[in-house]
Amino acid sequence: MKRPIPWSDHVDIDVDVISSDESSPSDSDVNVSNFQAPAPKEMTSEEDSVIKRAEMYQEYMKQIPIPTKRGSVIPFITWMGLGKSIKQLYRQPLHYLTNVQLKQWDRLRVDNEDEDKPLDTIIHPCKAEATVWLLEEVHRRTVSHYHVAKLWQSDPLHHAFVDSIFPQL
Repeated sequence: MKRPIPWSDHVDIDVDVISSDESSPSDSDVNVSNFQAPAPKEMTSEEDSVIKRAEMYQEYMKQIPIPTKRGSVIPFITWMGLGKSIKQLYRQPLHYLTNVQLKQWDRLRVDNEDEDKPLDTIIHPCKAEATVWLLEEVHRRTVSHYHVAKLWQSDPLHHAFVDSIFPQL
């Protein structure tokens, strides 16, 4: 996104504040001249690199179509296991944020009375798969690459949740 005015240029602003209460001294006419917007924080080449990688990743993920036909009922014990099976069955990666969410959902089961039960006996496999695909669609189509880059910068092990986006030979 390009700015129409460079950060270093001065901007003249005249603002007339009209008050409904004439007695208030704070509501008088305000003239602001030579207002200068603060300069943005300088980014390092490493930050630029992460943002560029996140942008390329997000653009690639947007191009992958969400399957419209379901193959078969996928048995699964954990959310991460379901994600792995979906990747194998449909031969496509899941978004970084989807993988993170699946891991979080597995963590939520810890110390639950049903923790040791296979998840497909608690949630119907078709509903669980549909939930993953809905989440995947949201992540592929609506997430900002800046948000992904920010998360990647804060997590040095983010690569563990980024599926390979290149076909294996």
